[in-house]
Amino acid sequence: MISATKVALAAAAMLLAVSAAADSYPVKPIRLVVPFPPGGTTDNLGRQLATRLSQRLGQQVVVDNRGGAGGNIGADLVAKAPADGYTLLFGTVGTSAINASLYHRLPYDPKKDFTSVAPFASVPNILVVNPLVPVKTVAELIAYSKSRPDTLNMGSAGSGTTNHLSGELFKSMTGASFIHVPYKGSGPAMADLLGNQIQLMFDNLPGSLPQVKAGALRALAVTSAARSPALPDVPTMAEAGVPGYVAEVWFGVIAPKGLPPAILDRLSREITEISSEKAALDKLAAQGATPLASTPAEFEQRIRNDTDKWAKIVKESGASID
Repeated sequence: MISATKVALAAAAMLLAVSAAADSYPVKPIRLVVPFPPGGTTDNLGRQLATRLSQRLGQQVVVDNRGGAGGNIGADLVAKAPADGYTLLFGTVGTSAINASLYHRLPYDPKKDFTSVAPFASVPNILVVNPLVPVKTVAELIAYSKSRPDTLNMGSAGSGTTNHLSGELFKSMTGASFIHVPYKGSGPAMADLLGNQIQLMFDNLPGSLPQVKAGALRALAVTSAARSPALPDVPTMAEAGVPGYVAEVWFGVIAPKGLPPAILDRLSREITEISSEKAALDKLAAQGATPLASTPAEFEQRIRNDTDKWAKIVKESGASID
């Protein structure tokens, strides 16, 4: 029979080993799982963070794109990874807050399987249309879609993404009529929007910003409560005639449950400092993004609040995925 003393000594030794590992962290490359394909906003922001985090940590942070199922494939991979700080998720409001109410069954539990590390940035969505669509305002789009029911196609980065749900919320609040066409990421959707295979999209602002500035897409409204400094002439959805409509997207780093406190503190501190660096601020602003900074506890509370908010939107819109 093992004595209580031996058990206590074993436990103490284990804690010392964990502490030593945390103190030396990181000693090898870190994998940052981006749960969407290359080319979209999540990927662009994730790579921006990975580059700077590599420099600060002294180990390469490798982006691993694992797209599919509204971000669930990548999130599940991280949920089942060792909680040692070497596999991290560049999560979104979708993977951490929306999918819990949108999907009937998830391979992971957003509330129980993760450790909230630090937010990085937030962006509004932007309602953009192909210039061949003969509308210049939100009101004109609503009227045009009602006069031609189900002839306009709305692309998204995938069923259940904020692109999709922003469109569903818009339809429920305005009575607009269009068909949802899900893609495996916003990059492929953008290609078809530029080619007029689809006619509109509620895209993350950084993804559409270059095309709007180049005149390849027409911006009708942003979904944030305030106008974006990146496009100050584009009205908010409320200003465009849909009062009460607000939908913003955040991105941040999330780890498997059980991440050692010392590693959590190190990662949170590094990410928070990166988001306040002038170079990062300038780059985020150029992409239409706003930096976010908070403690792990505050980030966790943000996730809880958004889980409740988007659950209501999912229910009201009738959106669901089996």
